[in-house]
Amino acid sequence: GAPGSLLATAGAMRAAGLLLAWALLHPAATQQCHPASPGGVLRFTDRHAEIRVPALHRVPSSLDPLYGLVRSCLDLIQQNPLPTELLRTALNDPSSVRTSQVVQYELGYVVCAAVALLFTVAVPVAGMCFCYCRSRRRCGGRLRAHRRSLGCRRRCLLACLSFTSLIILISVTCAFVTGQRVKGQMEPGLGAVPSTLRTLRQHLANVPQGVQMVVDKFEVPRKQIISDLAGLSRSVGLSIHAQLKAMTYAALADLQDRAGDLQTSLHHLQILDRTARALAAARAELEPALRERRRRVVALLDDPRCTSCASALGRAQSLELGADYGKVPSVEKVLKALAGLPRSDFAEMIRQGNGTFNSIPELAVERMAQVIQDLRDDLARTAEKVQSIADGFPLPDYTRPVSEALLKAEDRSQPYLREVERFERYRWIAGTVLCSIILLILACNVTGMALGAYGLSKREDPSDYECRGEAGAKFLLVGVGLAFLFSWLLILLVFATFLVGGNIQTLVCRNWVNQEIYKFIDTPGNLPPSMNITRQLNLRRDSNLSSAYRECKSGAGLWEVLQLDRSYDLDEHLKTPKYTADFQKRLGDFTANLGDVRLLRSEGRQDLETFARSGADEVDYGRFQEEMKNPVVQTSLPGLARNLEGLQKMQRNSTVAGRLAAEARALWQMQNSTVQSQEALVAKLGESVQFLSRLAPHLKERVKSTLATTASVEARLPVQAQQILRQELGCFTRKELRYFTQYLNWVGQTLREDVASCQPLATALDNGRVILCDRIADPWNAFWFSLGCCTFFLIPNIIFAVRLTKHFRPIRNRLM
Repeated sequence: GAPGSLLATAGAMRAAGLLLAWALLHPAATQQCHPASPGGVLRFTDRHAEIRVPALHRVPSSLDPLYGLVRSCLDLIQQNPLPTELLRTALNDPSSVRTSQVVQYELGYVVCAAVALLFTVAVPVAGMCFCYCRSRRRCGGRLRAHRRSLGCRRRCLLACLSFTSLIILISVTCAFVTGQRVKGQMEPGLGAVPSTLRTLRQHLANVPQGVQMVVDKFEVPRKQIISDLAGLSRSVGLSIHAQLKAMTYAALADLQDRAGDLQTSLHHLQILDRTARALAAARAELEPALRERRRRVVALLDDPRCTSCASALGRAQSLELGADYGKVPSVEKVLKALAGLPRSDFAEMIRQGNGTFNSIPELAVERMAQVIQDLRDDLARTAEKVQSIADGFPLPDYTRPVSEALLKAEDRSQPYLREVERFERYRWIAGTVLCSIILLILACNVTGMALGAYGLSKREDPSDYECRGEAGAKFLLVGVGLAFLFSWLLILLVFATFLVGGNIQTLVCRNWVNQEIYKFIDTPGNLPPSMNITRQLNLRRDSNLSSAYRECKSGAGLWEVLQLDRSYDLDEHLKTPKYTADFQKRLGDFTANLGDVRLLRSEGRQDLETFARSGADEVDYGRFQEEMKNPVVQTSLPGLARNLEGLQKMQRNSTVAGRLAAEARALWQMQNSTVQSQEALVAKLGESVQFLSRLAPHLKERVKSTLATTASVEARLPVQAQQILRQELGCFTRKELRYFTQYLNWVGQTLREDVASCQPLATALDNGRVILCDRIADPWNAFWFSLGCCTFFLIPNIIFAVRLTKHFRPIRNRLM
């Protein structure tokens, strides 16, 4: 049983030796850090929620062709570029502005003012003249004679009056629509000014809160690092165990093999000694019996009465003992040397070494508990250091003057906005009333033409009086009277709105779109010190409003626009070692003895050394093998017994035959009782000799190798465990430093780009242009343009109406 099982472990022993050699040639310190997993990237999803200014855009409209036409007319009227010299003088020294400069720039508007003045004077004077003529029954009276061409002239006048009325109708409709659109856009547009300024102030006021929110995001890496710290000690222990188990398990397997060799060799040596003694005693006991048996068989076969017995006589004479185990070497000396072995329990020793090694992860958790707690405390102190970023961030010092400027602009804009709102209310009332009067004039025109045409169709004689034709003429004259009465008010409203809207378009909007206003503001000396926007916005000296606007529009932050890195080195405040020095040093200084494992105690080592010195390898096992080649008896007892039985059958003499049968039975009995038992002992002896002869040549070498390997592994385990500990802590440190670096890089990027973005400022400027120019100025200018068309087309309307009234009245003299 035991020898067979130990023979089966020979292959396992060789495999363990190869494994141990590999483990010793590949030290654990050469292991590399595990590659970064996807979980090693931090996600900062909840960024600072800024107050956004919604961007406004020009909305396409069916009136866009009209707006384009009005802008083209204004470009024709005002062809001068932005009057930088005039504006500089007006802003810095208003008293030195010369009227000639203003007239020169506003020459187009001066011409239009002259036209409006002429219209204002001429049309009422013409109306008074018309009234005088009507009192004298001259203008708008009756035709003096009937001619054949009157019908053609009448139709022509009807067509012309209808055409002018249609143009006036279209114009007054556009005036109504654009006037109402101005009213609809003015109120939200004026309300957007203070609301936008308040939004910008809130945006700037939220900068410290945004910086604090960014700093508070240190909670993300802190939680991740604390989570990693919770598993650090067990991870280190498992890594040490995983990287050293091949070497340790191979050494324990080798030690188990040597312990097995000791116990099995002792077992076989004892068998060898007992069996050799038993065989020698059995031989001594068999020898006289075999000699007596040979004498009797030879005497019987040599008897003359024995028929044909000469053939078996030679075999019987050679009947003698074979192997002599009294001549083999004695192993008593070896057994005496091994007496009392093994004195130690190798199985328990190996179990304890295996258990101690397998408890390394738990030992790591226990011995690293304090350093883990210290690292958590370091993280708390690091959070206080990170807070210093928010405490020392300088952006509020730069945004405070801007907020004050925005508040001042909001307060100062309120009176002007109220005045604009009041003026717009008056404009809308006046425009609505005058447009209604124009509609009344058109109604008189339409009614007069309808009644006049109907009266003409019913009149049989042109000189006859017809009431409906007369009524039509009177309606036309009422319309003419209304036109004369209100045309000067119309032209005044048109000119007032034209002067305001035209200058807004040509002086502000046109130069806003082509950036000329920004260039004017950027030019030093154009603005008085009280209006120095560069200084009020805390822009750097080499910057200007145009570049700041472009940078803000492209999404840059106030950090970049104000170039705060010149006064505050953010990169210096975000250097990783500033926050990780204590954390890194604590991990770098930590040491722990995690590899102190005893594989072989001194008594076990003494047992193996005694085994190697016992002389078991010096016994001449070849002598045993040579002796075992000889049979117990030289002549085969069964063969001789069968020969005697054959001869018995051939005998005529019954006495001889009986004696042959008796001798054959005696030989069989000797074979079965004595020889077979000795042969069994020889077979048992052969197994022990075979094991010991195979083990003997390598005994000392293997024991020496096992002792050296065990000592080497015991010495290397603490060293390599410490190396793996340093390696794992180094990998952990680099991993956690990456978290710090990710966070600090994100802080730098967010503070520069996301927190205190100045894009709302650019958006507010763009929105101001959209509200003022696209949503208010365009319909405003379209209003006065449409109302002006109505006003100027009233002149031909008056002429055609007065001329047409004569055709609706009876003719005084009828000429054939």
